[in-house]
Amino acid sequence: MRPPASTLRLASFASGRTGTSGPNNSNGGANTPIPSIFGRKELPHTMRTHIVAFLGEFVGTFMFLFFAFAGTQVANTPPPSDTPGAVAPPNAANLIFIALAFGTSLMANVWAFYRVTGGLFNPSVTLALFLVGGIPALRSVLFLAAQLLGGIAAAGVVSALFPGPMAVNTTLGGGASVAQGLFIEMFLTAELVFVIIMVAAEKHKSTFLAPVAIGLAFFLAELVGVYFTGGSLNFARSLGPAVVDHTFPGYFWIYFVGPLLGSLLASGFYSLLNYLRWKDCNPGQDFNDVEKLQSESQKHVNAGGDDTKNGVRETNGGVVEQDEHADH
Repeated sequence: MRPPASTLRLASFASGRTGTSGPNNSNGGANTPIPSIFGRKELPHTMRTHIVAFLGEFVGTFMFLFFAFAGTQVANTPPPSDTPGAVAPPNAANLIFIALAFGTSLMANVWAFYRVTGGLFNPSVTLALFLVGGIPALRSVLFLAAQLLGGIAAAGVVSALFPGPMAVNTTLGGGASVAQGLFIEMFLTAELVFVIIMVAAEKHKSTFLAPVAIGLAFFLAELVGVYFTGGSLNFARSLGPAVVDHTFPGYFWIYFVGPLLGSLLASGFYSLLNYLRWKDCNPGQDFNDVEKLQSESQKHVNAGGDDTKNGVRETNGGVVEQDEHADH
């Protein structure tokens, strides 16, 4: 029986578009020809994997050091001078508390709703998954409306329940300019969205732990962003408090445009990796020992060799056995 459409929210994206990563398809769809661009001949396999390796290490190193440097920059912000208008230093305890609140809340609720809706909770994530084929257009529109309304409802309930003025609005701080705030939001959102695509939408053996990685990515982004922009990364997060408090600063648009650009950046980079068939670069990362033997045996058979190699034989049922007559 075909499962209901709601249970297929992201499965078609991982299996239908990008190919599976199991032992029966260990080369990540390498037999599928890459469409040429502007009539040019497709890239040779070795050159393509070298390009993926370079891009992966460059972007990975950039993202690692960007967040490490940015967090250090926040921690090492000097105390204000006696001059009027001096920027107040960050309160490290407050920053960590806020980052933990957002990161753990996202992790827990993504884990709770992952099998229901996918646990997106963010228009930027919804847009990215739509662009890379994870969710259809109608579902994306429904998600966007639900996320914006959910943000307004959450802000309204917090405002009503807790005493004192609501202090959760996203505003620029730390001396950040509007342009700096825009690009901080863009890069932080790109990190979060790319992590979500790679650990949740791209199915693999540790996909069930995706909420942990997503929560950690958001915690890291908040450590960097709260002091300078409020750490939005999510238009629904900024819109809710602004609507409830009726407060829209002149630069409020950066909390829409910044995450939007970050979503486009992450989905564009993922699409480039997909075009280059990134799974060919470092295949078999999810394999256990049996699957690795199956993969090697299948490669040998596909190459036209004998079905027995180094004492390993593949049976008609596809099971790998150790040849009794092999030398040990």
